[in-house]
Amino acid sequence: MTIVVAATCAPSRQIALQSPAGQWMADTSNSGARVARALDALVRIYGKPVCIVSDNGTEFTSRAILKWAGDNDVDWHYIDPGKPQQNGFIESFNGSLRDELLNEEIFDTLEDARRKLALWRYDYNNVRPHSSLGNQTPAEARRALEKSEGSAHDALAQTDDEE
Repeated sequence: MTIVVAATCAPSRQIALQSPAGQWMADTSNSGARVARALDALVRIYGKPVCIVSDNGTEFTSRAILKWAGDNDVDWHYIDPGKPQQNGFIESFNGSLRDELLNEEIFDTLEDARRKLALWRYDYNNVRPHSSLGNQTPAEARRALEKSEGSAHDALAQTDDEE
């Protein structure tokens, strides 16, 4: 499994931690330590990723992230500065997030931003089909993967045997 991360500036800073279930967090700032805690939570749910791809934002180049990647034996790949096309998946995702949520909503408070993000995330993962997934929702695609290959955790995450 690869977790793709990127930052999108908005009234509250948005970090997209794109995992099989789609996890995002909204806050006024996100330090490397905060991102590392979020990654720890994802690892507990989905298993350890083989690698993580990100831009060169300070939250991703921090000592906390370098330590997390080393402690967890996870390869961390940075795209070249000024080359967002090297991470086309997240650029496409950020475009959807921007067009469908960030440009359409006014966030009165951080809690309001979190609530609206949660509603958008539910729609993105459970309601709207994605052409890249054969016109299934991400939730349907995950269930199909689990049915065909056992647990999606096993199919997507690095196991101890592969280390």
